[in-house]
Amino acid sequence: MGGFRLKINWWRVKLGIILILSSILLYFLVYLIFRDAEHELFYIGIDLAFLPLEVLIVVIVIEAAIAAREKSMLLEKLNMVIGAFFSEVGTRFLEKVSRHEMNTDKIREDLKISQDWNKDKFRKITEKIKAYDPRIPLDEDKSQFLDDLRMFLGGRRSFMLRLLENPNLLEHESFTDMLWAIFHFTEELEKRASFDDLPRTDYEHLEGDLERAYKHVLSEWLKYMEHLMDNYPYLFSLAIRTNPFDPEAMIYII
Repeated sequence: MGGFRLKINWWRVKLGIILILSSILLYFLVYLIFRDAEHELFYIGIDLAFLPLEVLIVVIVIEAAIAAREKSMLLEKLNMVIGAFFSEVGTRFLEKVSRHEMNTDKIREDLKISQDWNKDKFRKITEKIKAYDPRIPLDEDKSQFLDDLRMFLGGRRSFMLRLLENPNLLEHESFTDMLWAIFHFTEELEKRASFDDLPRTDYEHLEGDLERAYKHVLSEWLKYMEHLMDNYPYLFSLAIRTNPFDPEAMIYII
């Protein structure tokens, strides 16, 4: 069994020795010039007494700067993950489900995002969507719709699993909740061999899972669109031209 080996950063040790020797040399030069050891010791004591406060101030400032930098980098990574989700799953999921959601027409105009939107506009629409209750009735007539969703989401199961394995997502609670909601709905679909002749209670159970996932995705989509508006105008333009709630949206620029 190997012994514990302490890793030493020798450049830190050398730097520390140099700084200590420099300090001793400077104090010695001051003594040679003024020949007043009593006052010099007094000021050394004052400096030493203030040293913990200096360390505290430096640590707080440096730690705050490092934390802010790390948070900025983490948010950037998270937004890349969120962008990948909407590129692979989210936008098409909203497009497919919104066709069967009973109240889509009531919010469609509110979700026709354009280049002249600002943060205040996003805030108002976000508050409105919070009070929005989607209704997606399911029955035997919707079996083809459910089959389509099962194939679509099932084909992206491994992708969503990799997103859930990302430790950075722990810092984004609402997006994590959304992923769990849509992943749970995917599992519910995959466990059923057929969507024909299900008990009424089972259709209602699937309705609840789908409506919960749909509202989560819609809320995160709005946040993502606002992020694109603030940081990536070219991606924001593309997102507007592929808006799942705008029937007049087209990818072509004319």
